[in-house]
Amino acid sequence: MTRVWKWNRPVTVREVLEDLQRERSIAYTTVMTVLDNLHHKGWVRREAEGRAYRYEAVSSRAAYAAALMNDAWAQSDNPAAALVAFFGMMSDEQRQALSDAVRIVQGPESDREPAGTESRESAAPPESPATPARSGAGGAEKAEGNPGENPAEMPDEKNPAAAEDRPGR
Repeated sequence: MTRVWKWNRPVTVREVLEDLQRERSIAYTTVMTVLDNLHHKGWVRREAEGRAYRYEAVSSRAAYAAALMNDAWAQSDNPAAALVAFFGMMSDEQRQALSDAVRIVQGPESDREPAGTESRESAAPPESPATPARSGAGGAEKAEGNPGENPAEMPDEKNPAAAEDRPGR
């Protein structure tokens, strides 16, 4: 999956093979089998191109990581304690990234008043429409929106994998 995410475009078995062969010896049929298994598991979609297939990731690396974190959190019998323990394991850089992500999710309104301290006049009425839910199985579709708005996809020296996920890298 790392190779498919790295290019952020449909890839052939041959392209993945040639990239992997720079690091180690590997057979074409091994790469083909792995990509076929990923297709059957729903991780990649494929389209025929001549006698070959082009494979493309169903979701971004950031969406996959978010789903893993959400699944782990959902399985906890005490989600608040799980979050406290998780935050306790974070480095200062990771906590700053979390803070940045929360600020992005909350939007510009969060800069004006801390959460939970809105005045009655500024609070949204209860009949306000909720944000529409994303369609797709398990939220595994590609993230839409402007590149760079998702802190998990912002490249930095602490997250070199994010740089691989972005187009043109």
